[in-house]
Amino acid sequence: MPDEPEHELELTSPLVPLFVITNGRALPPDHEYEHTTLVMAAPESAAAARTLSPEAGQVMELVADGFLSVAEVAGHTHLPLGIVRILLAQLEEDGLILVRRPIPRAERVDRELVSAVLDGLKNRFGA
Repeated sequence: MPDEPEHELELTSPLVPLFVITNGRALPPDHEYEHTTLVMAAPESAAAARTLSPEAGQVMELVADGFLSVAEVAGHTHLPLGIVRILLAQLEEDGLILVRRPIPRAERVDRELVSAVLDGLKNRFGA
């Protein structure tokens, strides 16, 4: 028998599938997804979902019944958050998902105004 190499190059190493999953794409700058961004399959996306990669198809199955957060999608698929964000950007560009961005945090409350309102309520209704 010919000598076989001790270590063969493994084409399914942990880094290769992630690159293959995203087709070498990076996250477009206009598609920033926070952990709490909600995604849902678009109503007309069922037919187009059949031609997707297995990972994108898995994401579509997860969000078919309602909104899930980006973090939940990453947790269910066992994919890194960055990869899930790239998949979601591709799905959103193709019109297959609907995205609901989180509501921005409210501006800081003026403590003097809140204190004045509280004092007014105490004076009016007694405390």
